[in-house]
Amino acid sequence: MSGNLTMHKYSRFFARPELPYYLIIWSTLFLCALGLTMVLSASTVTSLSESGNTYSIFIKQFFFLIIGGFGFYWSHRVRGLIWPKIARYSLSISIIILLLPFIPNLGKNINGNRNWIEIAGFTLQPSEFAKFGLILWCALQLRKIGDAPSKLKNFLRLLPGLFVIEILILFGNDLGTALLVLIIFVGVLFISGAPMKLFAAIGVFGVVIGSAFVLSSNYRMGRFAALFDPFDERYYKFAGWQPAHSIMGLASGGLWGSGLGASKQKWANLAEAHTDFIFSVIGEELGLLGTLLVLALYAALIYSILRVALKTKDDFSRYVTAGVACWLIAQITINVGSATSLVIFVSKSNCNRLCIRCSQTYT
Repeated sequence: MSGNLTMHKYSRFFARPELPYYLIIWSTLFLCALGLTMVLSASTVTSLSESGNTYSIFIKQFFFLIIGGFGFYWSHRVRGLIWPKIARYSLSISIIILLLPFIPNLGKNINGNRNWIEIAGFTLQPSEFAKFGLILWCALQLRKIGDAPSKLKNFLRLLPGLFVIEILILFGNDLGTALLVLIIFVGVLFISGAPMKLFAAIGVFGVVIGSAFVLSSNYRMGRFAALFDPFDERYYKFAGWQPAHSIMGLASGGLWGSGLGASKQKWANLAEAHTDFIFSVIGEELGLLGTLLVLALYAALIYSILRVALKTKDDFSRYVTAGVACWLIAQITINVGSATSLVIFVSKSNCNRLCIRCSQTYT
């Protein structure tokens, strides 16, 4: 009897309508707090070598956290009716900002990717804003489709917008972001009830374009091959160096970790310990329990956003909310799975954090 009462109590607790909103707020706050701590720990070596100040990267991180907080507050205060109006122009705005990296003296090439802009010493990635812009535009178009989701022709008008965004991102040599945008787009279509034949066509397109892009460069071929076995002597000292040392860092952390600030891999072995390999540093310093805590916080965040999406009656709001959830799921899966890309909220990815903070508040 006591067991049944306990289960009933828990079921009532999880059924509370306000629970998802509290989970979104608290999981985000905990991830941001953990992010500040880990960026401070992981960035000291890079900060000292670049500026002579061990806190320079941490200060930038904190600055963008404050900006993201204002974005969070603004998104919370604006009326819900403003988002469909923004969505009308979001695709055009996304295309314009994706062209900014190609403007001389504004665009910046980082690690072979020309998908950044630099303003007043701060680097921003326009494709992060384009992700949310594409979600808004897709949600508006899907709402127009309305009660006829089974007709393939209704969805074909979304493909030109996707193609333009993907082409501009690929021109910047950013295959990872292009893949992520494609996954988000497919996720939103799946939630809307699009016919399966459309997914088959998009899948073939993605495989063909992705394969051609990888095979066109020896550097990309090496990085792709190193993902499967970075310790192979053919790749270890080249494309496999950082993935291999990322795995070493995760493995050496054990259950409890080596202690905050005690990472060894961040000393020259991981070129971007505070960005690309922040999850590895977390595993090395905080151990398995630390990585599980991060994943649990992300799981709570995604669960809450999906619950909000399922309970939302307005089609536009449901598609946008579900699109944000797809964004998080795709990015976390890719980044944590490879331990070689940016982990949002936790890593020092300023514009990514700002965009997702605003998109979260939409829920």
